[in-house]
Amino acid sequence: MTEKLSSLPIVVQVSQEEVSERKLTWENLETAVRALHRDGLVVLENVIEKSKLDTLNKKMVKDALTLQAKGENMPYNYNKGNIQQDPPLTKEHFEPSIFLNPIATQVTSAVLGPRPRLSFVSGNTALSPSDDSPPQSQPTHSDADIKHPDCPFALVLNIPLVDMSAENGSTEIWLGSHIGSNLGCQEGRHGERASGRIRKDLVEERRAIRPPSQPTVKKGSIVIRDLRLWHGGKPNMTDETRVMLAMIHFAPWYRNPMQVEFADDLIPTLEGHESDLQIQATYISAAEVEERYLNRPFGNAYDFGQQDDPVDI
Repeated sequence: MTEKLSSLPIVVQVSQEEVSERKLTWENLETAVRALHRDGLVVLENVIEKSKLDTLNKKMVKDALTLQAKGENMPYNYNKGNIQQDPPLTKEHFEPSIFLNPIATQVTSAVLGPRPRLSFVSGNTALSPSDDSPPQSQPTHSDADIKHPDCPFALVLNIPLVDMSAENGSTEIWLGSHIGSNLGCQEGRHGERASGRIRKDLVEERRAIRPPSQPTVKKGSIVIRDLRLWHGGKPNMTDETRVMLAMIHFAPWYRNPMQVEFADDLIPTLEGHESDLQIQATYISAAEVEERYLNRPFGNAYDFGQQDDPVDI
């Protein structure tokens, strides 16, 4: 009789020595890679110094209220309790250990191939309930709402800026659901606000095999998730806005053309930083970044596809 797998993710306890050396041990790297292939998700704990998250959190919580004030025009994802929110990519708010973490890149490189492409930097913010935004859950969905290969091609790096739990809207995850997931499992067309929804009959079938979980993730952690994995945002029932960064590393062979807008005061940092990432950057002035970064679209408006259709084999 096959033992049922846990619905909770594998957590790799990263040591201070590994943080100092900027790489995992062989054993921890193997654990992370195997978890990503089997479960579609792994948590790297104690990777980022907690104090380095505080300044960015203060800024992004303030920005979240600015976005919320837009009402119907806010970049919400499925419901108004969950919004797409970019961080300000200027020198003042840029911390390399957050945005260019070498341990996270070590893991994504091991799964996707050497020098993956960073072409998406944003965030998902769970707002506190309000009269205009009562507690709601997102439908179970996949972010891979485009024609895609049936092998790992994109990994999402989620970084909560505070401790994340069921109480403040930790993401519901369906471990193992990335395997065999394709457009036939989904409802809605790419670019629609509600695209990527998993068919209800398949959700119930999956629940009987391996039900979802809403894990607690400690501040200072990085969650690495296969883009194909089924998941859903849950309501934040606290009085504090919960911000979680979302970046995507695409495989070096995956032809996604998106560019990230960085302030040109970050050119020395990005071009001089020892990183195994290919950063698909467009540089504009810091003033332009400040003017533009809070005017981004909702999540499903982004195109995570390739310039041309995937190669048929």
